[in-house]
Amino acid sequence: MDQQLQVFVTVVEKKNFSHAAEELHMTQPAVSQYVKLFEQRYGVKLLERSNKFVRLNKAGEIVYHHAKEILALYSKMKYLVDDLISNADGTLKIGASYTYGEYELPPIIGKMHELYPLIKPNIFIGNTTEVVELVKSHQLDVGLVEGEVIDSSLQIEPIAEDRMCIVMPKDHHLIQGRKELAFSELANETWIVRERGSGTRKVADKLFDSFEYKPDKILEFGSIQLIKSAVESGLGISVLSESAIKKELSVGSLGSIYLKDFIIKRNFSIVLNSPFQTKALEVFLSLLR
Repeated sequence: MDQQLQVFVTVVEKKNFSHAAEELHMTQPAVSQYVKLFEQRYGVKLLERSNKFVRLNKAGEIVYHHAKEILALYSKMKYLVDDLISNADGTLKIGASYTYGEYELPPIIGKMHELYPLIKPNIFIGNTTEVVELVKSHQLDVGLVEGEVIDSSLQIEPIAEDRMCIVMPKDHHLIQGRKELAFSELANETWIVRERGSGTRKVADKLFDSFEYKPDKILEFGSIQLIKSAVESGLGISVLSESAIKKELSVGSLGSIYLKDFIIKRNFSIVLNSPFQTKALEVFLSLLR
């Protein structure tokens, strides 16, 4: 691994030469020398320095962005080579969008731990866009996302279909004794949706577009749990995955209903960025499938 690259990234992330030296088990002058040589190598200053801080300039931002990807590739390359002569073990970096990560992934991780206790899952939960970007930059071994992903540089494999429903307070007048309703009956409701970049938000936007509808009242929240709490409190209605509301439906804290002649669904998909797979990743993918 390029030592100058590693030292530079550590200084940036620790925002301090002394803290970086402690992390790297080096002396502070040695760290400073590495960074100086690294800047000379590219013929440009990469860091703004003062007694209180170290921060990136514009050139430094470019180098740091690519340095992270290069170091991730170094680690992946070494791990793949080591893996050829080892069993299914080591760290597996998994990214998952909120719905899949919070409601579908835990039992799979539990099964993997039971069968392959030497595999150490490192899990990142974010929205679909965040997970895809981290897979693209090789900072995650695999992504599990909801909704449509179009990127020719990635391997995308649908693994399950996810049905969605309209979620309301349990005592909402529109669901009393009913299983279906027309979308027009929802015209005056306040809609609670996820942030842009979320797979769940894309479903909501697609639903609105299908009926040429633009909500007059809309609230945007960054987590499914917060949306469920807001709906339960009577702030509005939402469109969520069936898997995300199983518990609430079983205890009766939320109500759900479907649309007449309109099925809201999407896929859960695996996202990969390499034809090479460690034994740990192969095991995990086999459990998913």
